[in-house]
Amino acid sequence: MMSAVSTPIDRESVRAARERGRTSVIVIGAGINGISTFRDLAMQGIDVLLVEREDFASGATAASSHMIHGGIRYLENGEFRLVKESVTERNGLLKIAPHYVKPLQTTIPIYSTFSGIFSAPLRFLRHQQGKPQERGAFLIKIGLTLYDTFSRDGGNVPRHRFLGRRKSLEQLPKLDPKIKYTATYYDASVHDPERLALDVLRDGEAAHPGAHALNYIEAVGLDDAGLRLHDRETGAEFHVQADVIVNASGPWTDLTNEALGTGTAFMGGTKGSHIVLDHPELLEATGGREIFFEHSDGRIVLIYPLKGRVLVGTTDIEADPREPARCTDEEVQYFFDLIGHVFPTIAVDRSQIVYRYSGIRPLPNHDDTAPGFVSRDYRIERRKDAGTPAVFSLVGGKWTTFRALGENLANHVLDELGRQRVVKTAGVRIGGGNGYPKTPRRKLEWLRDNVGDDERGRVLFTRYGTRAAEVSAFIADGHDSPVVGDLLSSRELLWMVGNEQVRHVGDVVFRRTSLAFTGEVDAGDIRAIAEELAPHLRWDAARVDAEVDDTSAQLREAHGVDVAEAAATV
Repeated sequence: MMSAVSTPIDRESVRAARERGRTSVIVIGAGINGISTFRDLAMQGIDVLLVEREDFASGATAASSHMIHGGIRYLENGEFRLVKESVTERNGLLKIAPHYVKPLQTTIPIYSTFSGIFSAPLRFLRHQQGKPQERGAFLIKIGLTLYDTFSRDGGNVPRHRFLGRRKSLEQLPKLDPKIKYTATYYDASVHDPERLALDVLRDGEAAHPGAHALNYIEAVGLDDAGLRLHDRETGAEFHVQADVIVNASGPWTDLTNEALGTGTAFMGGTKGSHIVLDHPELLEATGGREIFFEHSDGRIVLIYPLKGRVLVGTTDIEADPREPARCTDEEVQYFFDLIGHVFPTIAVDRSQIVYRYSGIRPLPNHDDTAPGFVSRDYRIERRKDAGTPAVFSLVGGKWTTFRALGENLANHVLDELGRQRVVKTAGVRIGGGNGYPKTPRRKLEWLRDNVGDDERGRVLFTRYGTRAAEVSAFIADGHDSPVVGDLLSSRELLWMVGNEQVRHVGDVVFRRTSLAFTGEVDAGDIRAIAEELAPHLRWDAARVDAEVDDTSAQLREAHGVDVAEAAATV
């Protein structure tokens, strides 16, 4: 178990990469698809270096709707291959990552019987951008029947069901009484997407001694000496040579290619925003289900319970990857209007928002195609210039299909290297999903045997899955004290520094934990985390203050949370 920790002054992993100066493959971009490709290549015994200019899983990967879904709406686009792949991967993730991926009962409120029956075929054939028309029960029934044929996984996933108004309101009494029907089916949610991505990454590092992952390292150029990398922690630059480069930088793929010396116009992402509400009445009204429907403007809407809060999204707006994505006040009002449409008797206001976030989807360039009809499928572009390594650019991709996408992209790289696949990743358990207890009784036994059946043990189990046993053993091996109540302790922070490459307070608040997402962090907590990290990362008092200010600014500017104001009102 790791006890030594790295520092910004002498970061062992960066120094080792610099001294080696060469690897077989470099993957640029540590979102979920870059991480999946990294893991797949590592499992084949390929020397691979993963670099990310920010923290791992901090871009589009961290701005998702927390869904692992088959994409019922893709049927209308005629993307049957993508639906089949998506539901196969969804069913697989429920088995190989049960610590983070959970079944999600999903209900669609329906207001008519035949609405959209004439416009839908035109939208299917032409991807028209005309005025959207709400889908009635007839169309939804056809779609869900098709969806069942793709997604039932040998009968393990229940078939959809329809209910009329009376029975629907018996189950969900706060729904709009104007509904005529509800349709209910099953998809899945991912409760901690950033932690799942980190689990995949750590599995990759463990799979092969030649596999290394570095955060806060930016690819800034490509020349005869190799890929030029900039260490954003120290300012140092160095080169690493490789036979193949994979550009998996998501919405920023074209910008990365530009930095590497080639102009491309592959991407055309759209912004998706969400809000998180601390609203017990709305939470109860969902009945533990996701409420999912298409609004009158054609946008997909979701309202669902997560971590004792209610997540509401999403928008689909053209976005420039050079600009930071932000959830605007107009989008917040749009979400409030949506809630009022579905649950007309439930009042919401801005004081109940504990977090808001926005990200850019890595969609392909779509010209005049309406954003909702832009394909969520992916493709792989290859470039090979004389005297330079082959560069593969990933265009598109979605959370649900990350394993299959990583395998596909790795196959292209293996062909380029003249290497053979030696192992498949399908069915391979991920991180804390190994040995995960399947029943409440088994869970209770596991907790008692490994981390303790108290609040702290349950927090660790939720955060790490069965990897909590390793974390708990590390915590027990030295003096430990609370940092944020039962949610975070001093020894756990030390473990994160040594094992998960934590470099900043924001890495902990936004991605290693759910503290920001659930609104459970305040100004005092941020300072306590910074002061606890300081000796491990060799921060002086000025650096501690800078970390506190930077994290507070991120909460305020990117997530609409003013911790200083909140502290002043307590």
